[in-house]
Amino acid sequence: MKKIYSLLIAGATAVYMLPSCSHDHSSHDHGNEGEHTETHNEHDGHAHQTTEESADGADEIILKPETAARFGVATDTVSLKPAWRTIKVTGQIISSPSDASVVTAPTSGIVSFVPGITTGYQVKSGAPIARISSKGLTGGDPNESARASMEAAKRELDRIAPLHQEGIVSTREYNAALAAYDAARAAYSGQAASGTASATTSGAITSLLVSQGQYVDAGAPIATVSSNTRLTLQADLPEKYLNFLPLIDDANIRLSYSDTTIPLSSLNGKRITTSAAASSTLPGYIPVVFTFDNNGTAISGAMTEVYLKAGIPGESVVLPLEAISEQQGRNFVYVKVDDHGYVKTPVEIAGRDGQDVIISSGLTPGDQVVTHGASIVRMAETSGVVPEGHHHH
Repeated sequence: MKKIYSLLIAGATAVYMLPSCSHDHSSHDHGNEGEHTETHNEHDGHAHQTTEESADGADEIILKPETAARFGVATDTVSLKPAWRTIKVTGQIISSPSDASVVTAPTSGIVSFVPGITTGYQVKSGAPIARISSKGLTGGDPNESARASMEAAKRELDRIAPLHQEGIVSTREYNAALAAYDAARAAYSGQAASGTASATTSGAITSLLVSQGQYVDAGAPIATVSSNTRLTLQADLPEKYLNFLPLIDDANIRLSYSDTTIPLSSLNGKRITTSAAASSTLPGYIPVVFTFDNNGTAISGAMTEVYLKAGIPGESVVLPLEAISEQQGRNFVYVKVDDHGYVKTPVEIAGRDGQDVIISSGLTPGDQVVTHGASIVRMAETSGVVPEGHHHH
């Protein structure tokens, strides 16, 4: 005979001791399946449990509305939503190339970093990173020679200009002096004269490419700076899913250091078009690349689980993953049948994206399903009692 488990919470002191939250609740089966029992403790004012057969023959868990509210049990109405398909792969978070810049040496010489400059240091655009000096080097400072040549060309142009206006000097001679000055001025760099290598964007220094006291040529990279406003996800799709590649338009990620699944669509995520011929660091895989806003959750270099997602025709029943109760290899949900009653219902899952699941059978639109606090209903089902003051959600 099937039965109804009734849960009533009253009083402040329990008659019997309850197991801790970490214990296996399945150990509290009292072995009264098929029996009609009724237990009363009329004088202590504590929890009462009754079991009896429901009208429709289904096992029904009775949970008072105030108790459900207290422990955060919430339900939602099942409705059809756009269907999707996912493939679970691995990926890595990297800095977006568009957010990175390279600091270069303005002249040849010896590198001397500004005090405090190190990997991870935050800088503003225009802030000095290092100074380059050629003092003491054989051949001297080439930029200093360029400055001297520019000044000499400027003096010659200033001498010829008034003579050209008076017709004493030909236009040909004047143009030659002007060209010499322009060439000398182009060879001279004011920034090189200062010897200061500065950041061109605001952000964090992600790498120092030279060492203190190292000699560098003009234009040599010294450091990289990343603003980290956008990040890039590279996921590796097995080649056997080649036909799935053009359909992918979104992805959910679960970082290696977090239990939270993040839809890239919530971070303004956009897929970058990639070809099946694109090379991956792993043979037999195709890189699938997304860019997304960095809200501080993800860090460059982090490994992540990736649910590559594609919309497909049709609609399906979609529930949050929290609504699913896995028991002995099977999946169940708890359907609310009235103000006090819930029925455990087996379901089949057709897909997961780390956040939601697609239900292929077991539910119909309009069903009221527990979407938050399913563990509390399960506890009521298995033990008949929800521990006072304990929260499992």
